[in-house]
Amino acid sequence: MTELIQHEPTQDVIAQSVAAKVTNITKKQINATLTLLNEGSTVPFIARYRKEMTGELDEVQIRDIQSIAKRSKELVERKNTVLKAIFEQRKLTDALQKSIQDVQTLQELEDIYLPYKQKRRTRAMVARENGLQPLADWLMTHINSNIDDDFRNYVNEALPTMVDVRAGVHEILAEQIGENANYRQWLRLRMAVDGLLVSSLKRGMAGKDEQKVYEQYYDFTETIKSLLNNKFRILAVNRGEKEGILSVKIDFSEARMMHFIQTKELNGQNPTGQGYEILQRAIEDAYKRFIRPAVEREIRQELTTQAQEQAIKVFGDNLYHLLMQAPLKNKIVMGFDPGFRTGSKLAIIDSNGKFLAKQVIYPHKPANVQKRSEAINTFKQLVSDYKVELVAIGNGTASRESEEFVAENLPAGVKYTIVNEAGASVYSASEQAREEFPDLHVEERSAISIGRRIQDPLAELIKIDPKSVGVGQYQHDLNAKTLDEQVDNVVETAVNQVGVNLNTASPALLAHIAGLNKNLAQNIVNYRNDFGEFTSRTQIKKVPRLGPKAYEQAAGFLRIEDGKNILDNTDIHPESYTAAKKLLSLANINPVNLATDEANTVLNRLDNEHTAEQLDVGIQTLHDMIMSLQKPGRDGRSEMVGALLKSDVMHIEDLKAGMKLQGTVRNVVDFGAFVDLGVKHDGLVHISRISTRRIKHPSEIVSVGDIVEVWIVDVDEKRNRIGLTMLAPQ
Repeated sequence: MTELIQHEPTQDVIAQSVAAKVTNITKKQINATLTLLNEGSTVPFIARYRKEMTGELDEVQIRDIQSIAKRSKELVERKNTVLKAIFEQRKLTDALQKSIQDVQTLQELEDIYLPYKQKRRTRAMVARENGLQPLADWLMTHINSNIDDDFRNYVNEALPTMVDVRAGVHEILAEQIGENANYRQWLRLRMAVDGLLVSSLKRGMAGKDEQKVYEQYYDFTETIKSLLNNKFRILAVNRGEKEGILSVKIDFSEARMMHFIQTKELNGQNPTGQGYEILQRAIEDAYKRFIRPAVEREIRQELTTQAQEQAIKVFGDNLYHLLMQAPLKNKIVMGFDPGFRTGSKLAIIDSNGKFLAKQVIYPHKPANVQKRSEAINTFKQLVSDYKVELVAIGNGTASRESEEFVAENLPAGVKYTIVNEAGASVYSASEQAREEFPDLHVEERSAISIGRRIQDPLAELIKIDPKSVGVGQYQHDLNAKTLDEQVDNVVETAVNQVGVNLNTASPALLAHIAGLNKNLAQNIVNYRNDFGEFTSRTQIKKVPRLGPKAYEQAAGFLRIEDGKNILDNTDIHPESYTAAKKLLSLANINPVNLATDEANTVLNRLDNEHTAEQLDVGIQTLHDMIMSLQKPGRDGRSEMVGALLKSDVMHIEDLKAGMKLQGTVRNVVDFGAFVDLGVKHDGLVHISRISTRRIKHPSEIVSVGDIVEVWIVDVDEKRNRIGLTMLAPQ
């Protein structure tokens, strides 16, 4: 009997597996990264403060290693489970064990395991119990023989007729062929290359698709190969099928598959005689009953998985750029939450985001003339009394009417902007909003959220479920667990790239700092409330339950403005303070003169290699240190595009073909970008009209929040559709 050999998922085994799946990353880098991850280090910390160890891997590469390592470990563990199960059945051979150890995917492993898997009692099992396995085996090597005599020998009480014997042999052969891993793998590969995805309108379902959302898929055929370049179509077809409007299948040449199986099973024998007839029927049954349905399900699932991965990536990219929009600092803002019958809610926010005042006005019908007149006076008075510099209008119900009202009544010099209010109602009804503003109504909290979004998008958007912010495509059809993981990763990346002010950050913001969680974030805020503002980073060591590892991971991403040590307002980690102070001493720079042209010039002229040796730090650490010293308190978002500020109103009927406009990118999807022009509906720039060069995805050129120049291609007022191009007319 074959000896059972199992491999433990050691770091070296996992690193080897990861190395085979990534490019331009060495096994040494992978091992260093896995060691840091296994020690409890976070991705932002590793990417920022362990560059020498990892060879300067970025967050995307580190997360790839983390993800592949997890899948590799799961595969090794599953192999061990499968090997043990087959070994206990006393069916493990050296060849089978090698085949299992060599597989690279979970699907291949499950294909091999299928014949040995415990399953419900089948007709083939009954046939084996009745002693027909030897007859089935004999038949496969005697296809051309006269089989009647041999089959008659198996007639007994359990199998009273030749028909019963034939039926039993048929079941055994059909199951054996149907569970053959090689056949499934061959069909899977051929379907992926030559298969067609076909969708059609279900009979009687045309009326159900009133908006003709799925019209292009009523009679739709596309190769699976080309679908992988248009993955959004997979999700569209899936949704139409789920809603009962579309019928979907994969087309493939059955004759080709049958011929392939037949050639393999005949193994050089002539396709004649009674034995061949039994085999032929078994092959057809195996294909239709076992192989085809299983492989079609797997192909559909794989297509869906790939499409979901793409959609999740698009969502992550959009969310990142949304969170990283430039804050509009030091502005007094009025948040304007539009409404008709229930009125429009106004909230005044000071330049630090503090809520000052609220009001409800009724500027639109059905309000009577008196109320509409009072609305004008109240609005103007608030703008004057609080010296409002910007009005942020939510883009929901009554947004366009409110925009007209604001534009007509703003004093000269005061601008307004349209803010995507997606998710504001989710936040305003949340427990966090109730804790922050317990005495306010839900709608009043929404106005505050809208105002704050323009002042500091990251700090405000972090308070709501990112899936509610209105970017991405088909996110409600995606795998919830995978989407949540992507959201967590994106939010973690954005928050740590920016860093947070330890003395003003909300618990929601602090919770996403490397090494922290919701409980530790709340403990920090409680400590701040009890003992006053932090004056140094090291003080957070006194926060309950915040241990050495959490401090190590978090400290570099926490900022203290006007603290005892100017280094606390940089992204230099406390572990490097000694080196940073020595650097300032070598450069003869007084810390109070940091960020001056003179100090920056001195730092730029340093011999980095020699200085790194003197400080006993790596070149990359020194480079980052110099950049931090040149810009204490730097906010990377300041380099991003800010909001588009306006002073006049535009309507869809004002748009004409050829007109040149500026707009804000609201969403980027596989087939193009949606641009807010300041009219009620966003326009679409199709991917073919984004760039003169060929691009695979719109995100190569545009991102959420970008301000872009576009030209009107066409306007369909009836369907509220606006076609745009970013290519200047020739």
